[in-house]
Amino acid sequence: MPSLSELPGEIKRSRFLRALMRLGFLISETGGNGSHYKATWPSTQKAVIIEYKLPKQTLKYLIKEIEDITEGGVTWEKIRENL
Repeated sequence: MPSLSELPGEIKRSRFLRALMRLGFLISETGGNGSHYKATWPSTQKAVIIEYKLPKQTLKYLIKEIEDITEGGVTWEKIRENL
């Protein structure tokens, strides 16, 4: 889990979603509320909601949720490599 100082200031949602798709997540526009997207991990069918803006605090929370959903299979290092 990275600290806030290791995270970029803000990442565009489209880049973040593309990185998640490359790592195996299924992305749904209709799964979220309003402008939010839903990213589902296929093997467990657990999902995380991706908000429109991704500042550091939100990104840190999402990374923690993604690591929990994938049971450690997808980490910040893997996401950063695919950005």
